Amino acid sequence: MPVSRPPAAPPAAPPAAPPRRRRVAIAVVASALLLAAAVAAAWLMPTAARADAVRPAGPAEVLAPLVPWVWPVGPPVVVVAPFRAPATPYSAGHRGIDVAAASGAVVVAPASGLVRFAGAVAGRGVVSIDHGGGVVSAIEPVAATVAAGAAVAPGEVIGTVASGGHCDAVCVHFGVRIDGEYVSPFLFLGGLPRAVLLPMGR
Repeated sequence: MPVSRPPAAPPAAPPAAPPRRRRVAIAVVASALLLAAAVAAAWLMPTAARADAVRPAGPAEVLAPLVPWVWPVGPPVVVVAPFRAPATPYSAGHRGIDVAAASGAVVVAPASGLVRFAGAVAGRGVVSIDHGGGVVSAIEPVAATVAAGAAVAPGEVIGTVASGGHCDAVCVHFGVRIDGEYVSPFLFLGGLPRAVLLPMGR
């Protein structure tokens, strides 16, 4: 007589995959944790390093210095000729600004850097300063009291207003280049200082 056997148990089903909503939630939480860790790491950096990390690289960085430059001559600041960008590198224009200044007045460095050139060019004294990052400033006419290679700080005296050129002892021409291309110095100066009106004598 044949012996009946109990039916075999069905094979165990593989574990069900987590629902789609659960997988999406896990991914969102993981991304948020990574973002929070990155932000925390950035804010634990020293201040200077953090500024470099959050600022964009390239020309936009040098066009927005953390500390505005100082004017090459003292107040009251009067701009007698604005910057006019030339249509082409060889076209006419005004590749800087002219700031009123008396002959013999003190001229200072607008920002920190190394003096690239200090001497005569076409009969007028010129001082140019390399500020790093492809940024170079130039001021004329100046009787320089610094020499090429000297390190200068913002506001440090670099000479006095001399004669020659289109300013010729009544102003200084202040130009700025980025990678050889002239730009408006106002991008670095942070605007025109407030004018001070003096009472007229009788």
